[in-house]
Amino acid sequence: MKIIMLVSFMLVFCALCGTAFADIQPVRNFQERTPTPYNNNPFGLVYAGAITENLSGKVNIHPITYELNGIKIAANVYTPADYDPAKKYPAITVAHPNGGVKEQVSGLFAQRLAELGYITVAADAAYQGESGGLPKHTDIPFFRTEDIHGMVDLLTIYPGVDTERIGMLGICGGGGYTLNAAKSEKRVKAVATLSMFNTGRVRREGYMSSQIGDIQARLKQSNEARNAAIKGEVISAGGTLDLDTLTDEYIASIKNDLYREGLLYYGKTHRHPNSTFEYTQSSLIELMTWDATDNLKLINVPLLMIAGSLADSLYLSEDAIEKATGTNDKELFLIPGAMHIQTYYVPEYVDQEVEKLKEFFGRTL
Repeated sequence: MKIIMLVSFMLVFCALCGTAFADIQPVRNFQERTPTPYNNNPFGLVYAGAITENLSGKVNIHPITYELNGIKIAANVYTPADYDPAKKYPAITVAHPNGGVKEQVSGLFAQRLAELGYITVAADAAYQGESGGLPKHTDIPFFRTEDIHGMVDLLTIYPGVDTERIGMLGICGGGGYTLNAAKSEKRVKAVATLSMFNTGRVRREGYMSSQIGDIQARLKQSNEARNAAIKGEVISAGGTLDLDTLTDEYIASIKNDLYREGLLYYGKTHRHPNSTFEYTQSSLIELMTWDATDNLKLINVPLLMIAGSLADSLYLSEDAIEKATGTNDKELFLIPGAMHIQTYYVPEYVDQEVEKLKEFFGRTL
């Protein structure tokens, strides 16, 4: 009798709670999206060589939206030249850096990979860019990881995708979240990262271990930020910068290469209005207890990690590749002379990276 009463209680409890025990909601309501022009590009793209119009016999771009866990995601799908939805193509997800948007480096690599014959998707993370979700700039590992699972969802239903030949590419923070997704994402056959950034470790320890001494104080601040949000007060943010007031002198004063070059890229050369360094202060509650390299042994497919030989973030890729013990097919490929942000856009570095990705995905997909 007690067992029956307990089961009945649990069934009622689940029904009342709704989503408390609900499954994750995969991609649905996939449809075309009207792009937002910016900087003389009708699709808002800010990288060199970006598509300006869809032409027959060329790579085409398809702005779309879809719902993932009830949040509207804005994305761009790139299709190869002479794309025929009746045929089958390998496909790749491309995850953007922290603070980045689909119109920047993730779009560049999505386009370059489409030129090699892949269907690719670059999406704005939930709570960021053109995607929905409030408060904006929330940066929580669960959602960022779900974004990548959602791009895989999309590719499984996109016309022309060979679902047995799907790969993933993640850039900077998107690389860390791609590694996290790949631990459990068994619909993909190969995983690659570019200038991987382990957001959890850096938010916890500081970049290059510069903030280990004040971890507890910063965790306390993040809890205070959550309390303030509960009371309806202004949501506090970290990483706030006024890009309109950036001076060359201030940029030059930044000591580490990643942040100095990042200010140039995001604030000057590849600026986009949807791109920001901000993250909600309360996000640190989750970020500081998370690490992209936990359980990396669960990745059992080919793994390629690309990084600049002079990048001061190289230690993050070196740590990850060592911990990825679940696959013997793994490689850390260095771009000679490149710093972290330079791998995003410097033509000679991008060409080397694309050539390496061509070889890797050509072999594995």
